Amino acid sequence: MESVWDYPRPPRLERTAARVTVVHAGQTIVDSDRCWRVLETSHPPVYYVPRDDIADGVLERGTGRSHCEFKGVADYWDLVAGDIRVRQAGWSYERPSPAYAEIAGAVAFYPSRVDECRVAGELVRPQEGDFYGGWITADIIGPFKGAPGTMGW
Repeated sequence: MESVWDYPRPPRLERTAARVTVVHAGQTIVDSDRCWRVLETSHPPVYYVPRDDIADGVLERGTGRSHCEFKGVADYWDLVAGDIRVRQAGWSYERPSPAYAEIAGAVAFYPSRVDECRVAGELVRPQEGDFYGGWITADIIGPFKGAPGTMGW
């Protein structure tokens, strides 16, 4: 078991060989065992997928940007699967701060905005709220930031 309260701040970036899959509208968007996890106090892990491991033609530049005090400026991506467009389904740091340079261009997906995300075959439960995009599996324990009333933690 991993407690999110044992994760560091600033966040730790680590490679994972666990198979990560993302499926939406019947299409496999991601199938990768070359991802990174970002682990930050009070947050479930966020998985970043190398762009080469994302199905061709499913990402289009979205609108908006946000800023992380540690990683830098995030750009958003729309997911297009068939006739379905999911606005801001994921984000990336195209030019992250030096400590996170490994994830430059890799995309993190919000598990709440796609049909299915899995880690090592296990179905992911999305982090509550609409900001952080953490991936909750059975081995991750909280409480987690993101739910109503937790933003001030």
